[in-house]
Amino acid sequence: MKLYMHPVSMTSRPVRLFIAENKIPCEEQVVDLMTGEHHKEPFAAINPNKLVPVLEDGDLRLTESSAILKYLADKIDSPSYPKELKQRAKVNEIMDWFNTNFYRDYAYNMAYPQIFPNHKRPDDDVQSATIAWGTERSRGWLTVLDKHWIGKNNYVCGSQLTIADYFGVCLVTLGEILRVDFSPYPSVQRWIGNMKKLESWARINEQLYSFANAVKDAPFVTV
Repeated sequence: MKLYMHPVSMTSRPVRLFIAENKIPCEEQVVDLMTGEHHKEPFAAINPNKLVPVLEDGDLRLTESSAILKYLADKIDSPSYPKELKQRAKVNEIMDWFNTNFYRDYAYNMAYPQIFPNHKRPDDDVQSATIAWGTERSRGWLTVLDKHWIGKNNYVCGSQLTIADYFGVCLVTLGEILRVDFSPYPSVQRWIGNMKKLESWARINEQLYSFANAVKDAPFVTV
């Protein structure tokens, strides 16, 4: 297997973390997002979406982080993606929630316009309005995550670690770049702490924290 990825990519990180934790043999190839390599050949032909990650396994090519996690979990028969129909449906449900409701506002309306120049809106008023909208909505989604999805549980689907935790925590910790204060969301904060106990967390996220340190003095708007 081969994984095209970037170590700071929020959607590459959950796949890399799952692979590392489960010791799955997989070749990694860095696609340098900072130089725009993902927009150029040959990678643009590999994934016309021009995004990472991409997993190749023989003649199979997958281009979505959530689908890659599900495939890998099934491939190794991992209990983190339950076989029982209703349990699996709940994992699928929250992965979809993270990928749509939560991440749309948290990343693309709050974080990315401030972090990445290519996501900045062309007009200052539009930029400010976008960030304000994303910030307000993100507070609401974090409250839902805190009160509804996690609550008193250790993980997002209950007491057992699932691929939804791998996926979700790597999206939520994007906020660490913006210095998000998670203390108003104690269940979220506790859950993040649980996930950071994973053996591979520090190694897989080393470059994320290097990037966060590089922009530690930037005046971000955040929740």
